[in-house]
Amino acid sequence: MSDTLAIDLRAADTEWHPVIVAFLCNWCSYAGADLAGVSRLQYAPNVRIIRVPCSARINPQFIMKALQNGVDGVLVSGCHPGDCHYISGNLVARRKFALTKKFLEFVGVEPERVQFSWVSASEGRRFSDLMNKVIADVRRVGPAKGLKKEVSS
Repeated sequence: MSDTLAIDLRAADTEWHPVIVAFLCNWCSYAGADLAGVSRLQYAPNVRIIRVPCSARINPQFIMKALQNGVDGVLVSGCHPGDCHYISGNLVARRKFALTKKFLEFVGVEPERVQFSWVSASEGRRFSDLMNKVIADVRRVGPAKGLKKEVSS
């Protein structure tokens, strides 16, 4: 019986887990992630959170560089429209993100890999659900191949 258990554990270790980078606005989305943690809401541990002052601060090159370095998915999250600490930063981010997403689709990156969302500081449950959705979407399209660097020796 212990041999069967060992085989099952090894099979579980070989399962692919997508790595997600989440760029979160300091004032709302990061606080929502913090609330999710304090509330002990579950989402996968393979999410790497990067706190930024505002979602408008995200340069499209950050997203492309993450994908180029082997990240499987990217989430950019900011304050809800009308709630931005910097007045209209999230609206600037929405316009910038729409163009970036079209460009990434043009170069062959699946739309599920790069997502944008609004999360407020009081939405810990929403943040947890969003992360689980992003991970499920990326898992469905599989490991990233599009912009990953190949080093030849």
